[in-house]
Amino acid sequence: MQLLKYLQAQGIGSRKSCQWLIENDCVAINGQTVNFPKQEIQPEDVHTLSIDGEPKIVVPLPYFYILLNKPAGYETSHKPRDYPSIFSLLPDQLRELDLQAVGRLDADTTGVILITNDGQFNHRMTSPKHKVDKLYQACLKHPADDHFCQTLLNGVLLHDDNEIVSANAAELSTPTTLLLTIREGKYHQVKRMVAAAGNRVEQLHRLRFGDWNEDGLAPGEWKFIRADEKIENKRTKIYLKS
Repeated sequence: MQLLKYLQAQGIGSRKSCQWLIENDCVAINGQTVNFPKQEIQPEDVHTLSIDGEPKIVVPLPYFYILLNKPAGYETSHKPRDYPSIFSLLPDQLRELDLQAVGRLDADTTGVILITNDGQFNHRMTSPKHKVDKLYQACLKHPADDHFCQTLLNGVLLHDDNEIVSANAAELSTPTTLLLTIREGKYHQVKRMVAAAGNRVEQLHRLRFGDWNEDGLAPGEWKFIRADEKIENKRTKIYLKS
């Protein structure tokens, strides 16, 4: 990949601005100044990148994957209506790139969400046919019992929906704390399932999405995850970067 295209892919700026930075000795890769726009760069060999002496994020190429611990009060949208966008939690450099949220979380729902530029990965993680588990912790308005969990496991009919939806797993850690695993991604699904079973969600947190949990991230914090091992015959399996 040519240096000029590499800088653009890193979210550094437009073609014109990146060329100016290169030709004016503002770009350093692995501590060495590089000033030829057509110089070939091997992205996997780049460990540090700085512009005019300021360190920048080294974005994995060609595909990147981000794990974010979403706080309350943020919308999963590039064009939010009532709250800030989850993308505003990321550095400016990353917001210059093609970011796609993998699924959605409501503004008041917290926890694990993934962000990527890999459309195939996004589809694999969100398509019901791939049966990716999503584990939620729901604080209930009213105390529940084993019968309530069994109702969710047996399946409930959602309001304004003609399909029975079942939980993949359901258990209570306290009478008002439900751990619910689902594999679909319907609109307000957990809240609607709980309502259909005769209770109400007061607070909702996603503990896990597929293989990923919060991994020690505080609300609003994020990190890259990497793709190295094959998953089925599509793309790659993701693991947390050490």
